[in-house]
Amino acid sequence: MRLVTFVHQGQARLGALNAAGTAVIDLNRAEPRLPAGMIAFLQAGSEARSLAEQVVAAAPAEATLPLSAVQLKAPVPCPGKIICIGLNYRDHAAEARLPVPDYPAVFAKYGNAVIGPGEAIVHPRISQEVDYEAELGVVIGRRAKAVPEAAAPDYVAGYLIFHDVSARDYQNRTSQWVIGKTFDTFAPMGPALVTADEVPNPNNLDIRLSIGGEVLQSSNTRNLIFNVQQLIMHLSAVMTLEPGDVIATGTPGGVGFSRRPPRWLRPGDVVRIEIERLGVLENPVIAEL
Repeated sequence: MRLVTFVHQGQARLGALNAAGTAVIDLNRAEPRLPAGMIAFLQAGSEARSLAEQVVAAAPAEATLPLSAVQLKAPVPCPGKIICIGLNYRDHAAEARLPVPDYPAVFAKYGNAVIGPGEAIVHPRISQEVDYEAELGVVIGRRAKAVPEAAAPDYVAGYLIFHDVSARDYQNRTSQWVIGKTFDTFAPMGPALVTADEVPNPNNLDIRLSIGGEVLQSSNTRNLIFNVQQLIMHLSAVMTLEPGDVIATGTPGGVGFSRRPPRWLRPGDVVRIEIERLGVLENPVIAEL
């Protein structure tokens, strides 16, 4: 399934895209036993998922809306945790002139940064070095603590495209990266949460970012230093992961600060990220008013 959060007539709802990707099925309207929000749906577990699959298979007309009639939002609008991994592709570590880490470099973003497909990345007035970072996002589906690497896939609800927008001038002011990572609108994600059964191997997905038709990042998740299973193992050894938590797995090489001259995001840009099996996430960049 391709699960979405959408707004219709001023109300946020839980939905699923139809097979053609041209319409949204309102899951709660079609089956009132299903929650109307993403995190509650994930918390409800396998029974809710089975009900949702039945609804999607039937696609009742009275609960189906054309995409033009709704606004897609971030699939998980308010994650409990947004856990980001730095320097997780060898080429990105090299362009940053930093050693390949022996342990995942972990930082956080917060809910204020979350936006969905088509929503604007706001270029803050106080930063002159706003950068792009295409990433695979992992959404946790059940509570996870001290998970062995081999069991990690059992805890994944699905995957989405994640954009780790970064204000490098703020990020580099201190040894802690968070201040440059969590400006408002700096965590676009979407367009859908693609359930894990539709992504047989998250560690072998093509990933690409382009602006105005120019490809700036192009890689594959097989180049991750710490793969999805290893990240869940390392993180769950320290913290309990909850349904709806999002892990952003890191970005490949080609980011703006590494280019000569640097290629910073500018108002008027439209950033397009494509990940195999997950679709396309596009966001315009606008100036802060």
